[in-house]
Amino acid sequence: MFQNFEVTARPEQGPPRLASLRGELDRAGLDGFLIPRADAHQGEYVAPSDERLAWLTGFTGSAGFCVVLESTAGVFVDGRYRTQVKAQVAADFTPVPWPEIKLTDWLKEHLPEGGKIGFDPWLHAAGQISKAQKDLKGTGIELLRSDNLVDRVWPDQPARPMQPVKAHALEFSGESADSKCARLAEGLRNTGQKAAVITLPDSIMWLLNLRGSDIARNPVAHGFAILHDDARVDLFMAAAKLDEVRDHLGDGITQHEPGAFLDAVAELDGPVAADLNTVPQIVADALSDKLVEGGDPCALPKARKNAAEIKGSAEAHLRDAAAVVDLLAWLDDQTPGTVTETQVVTRLEGERRKDNALRDISFDTIAGTGPNGAIMHYRVTEESDSLLQDGHMLVLDSGGQYLDGTTDITRTIAVGTVGDEEKACFTRVLRGMIAMSMLRWPVGLAGRDIECVARLPLWLAGQDFNHGVGHGVGAYLSVHEGPQRLARTSHVPFEPGMILSNEPGYYREGAFGIRIENLVVVEKAPQLSGGDADRAMLCWRTLTYVPIDRRLILPAMMTAEEIAWLDAYHLDVATKIGPRLGSAARMWLDAATRPL
Repeated sequence: MFQNFEVTARPEQGPPRLASLRGELDRAGLDGFLIPRADAHQGEYVAPSDERLAWLTGFTGSAGFCVVLESTAGVFVDGRYRTQVKAQVAADFTPVPWPEIKLTDWLKEHLPEGGKIGFDPWLHAAGQISKAQKDLKGTGIELLRSDNLVDRVWPDQPARPMQPVKAHALEFSGESADSKCARLAEGLRNTGQKAAVITLPDSIMWLLNLRGSDIARNPVAHGFAILHDDARVDLFMAAAKLDEVRDHLGDGITQHEPGAFLDAVAELDGPVAADLNTVPQIVADALSDKLVEGGDPCALPKARKNAAEIKGSAEAHLRDAAAVVDLLAWLDDQTPGTVTETQVVTRLEGERRKDNALRDISFDTIAGTGPNGAIMHYRVTEESDSLLQDGHMLVLDSGGQYLDGTTDITRTIAVGTVGDEEKACFTRVLRGMIAMSMLRWPVGLAGRDIECVARLPLWLAGQDFNHGVGHGVGAYLSVHEGPQRLARTSHVPFEPGMILSNEPGYYREGAFGIRIENLVVVEKAPQLSGGDADRAMLCWRTLTYVPIDRRLILPAMMTAEEIAWLDAYHLDVATKIGPRLGSAARMWLDAATRPL
């Protein structure tokens, strides 16, 4: 199994660890210390050696941070984790709703006389620190670079990962590394930049057509890179990782040990582009006045999938859908009260493993039944494992990492007889997902401009959900990929080739959760009769083909147009996935995709 069900952190472990850290605060002459969920590469996902936030607090979410002061410790989490954090941290830690409450405002409240707050400059982006320092100006609160105090008190901290790197075949990448480097180097020359510093692992993997396994569920390797304006690349990655790809790297890529990275950065001729939202503060310090805000040069090119990447992703989704349908057919044949969440996760992974192209799951499968479904990023453990009871809804969010693509799909499934209130909420979520799927919009709009379309049916009922409508998805890379998002915080215009999730939801703490998710790719919209000939429009093409549970739908709440979309979608599911199934699953699929 890729996934395990071990309990990785317990609330009772937090208080003694917190006391040890406060002892280090005293010895360092500091009034507080910042603990982010980040590593030196500033990606979303971190290796076990960098799970400092989880080790200290018990909170295992994929975003957040902790601020430890002498008398209080705040754990800052966004709306996705408000329920989860309450179950994972001890009373010594105080959950703080973020970003509603800013770090700097919280510090001002708790340190009215000022104070010295330490931070590890490898683990905080330069833009974050710069903004915080401006907000704290004149308050007497100082942010000071420091050794990592958590590392001092973490006795069994895991070793850093050293997994081998593999080449990613041209048939899947669609463009050679030499071509990518030349294309991006031309962009540097056009803007007068001598080089760009790249710290995000998935950007380096994409640029050099490499894949790794330093982080579970993500085919990336830790390293740093400098792209020069003549298309040369200095790659700072342990030599032992690269034994299998020496010939693949070619003459334009020079390997260095990671310890040489800061000195090499300091010796660069300026101007040097870097993304202030991701470049660590210590790297910005080394660049000094040579640094210019240029963004990660790989971000947008990586997000705009080429024809080979889109073709591969579409095929991966079809094979993945067959695995999910096999699981759903099996699950529908089980009696309520006889199957547990871990059994669902194990069975689904087994179905995916039948595909030889599978390299990992794309994240730990979320299988939350009943009240567990209201925990948006629920991870089932041996202790939390629950039976799927009559009247429950199961939120099943999962995906696979295949050589040709990354998948991510959520279905909410009825267990036995579900109540009308739950069905009404489900139908609103479905209507929002359909509305987004049908949308056409003018070129130039971003997530902030259109994400409300998926929320409208919920808003009209006085309901909402505390996560974005969708995120970018990589091509056999990270399942969460920027810079585009279907979220009110995203200003990046959508472009053809971008793959995103479309996943509205609804969550009632202590009762149930609902989420429906398809992946979609941005395409140029065909011209409509009567439309403005000079107004370019975009639309979505659906990549995910798995039935939506008809038992949870109240058709009377839907419009004729919405029902027509769902019936057409289910016809596509039956046509595309049916031939990939055995006879029993095919019979189940035929029933599950009947017209509404």
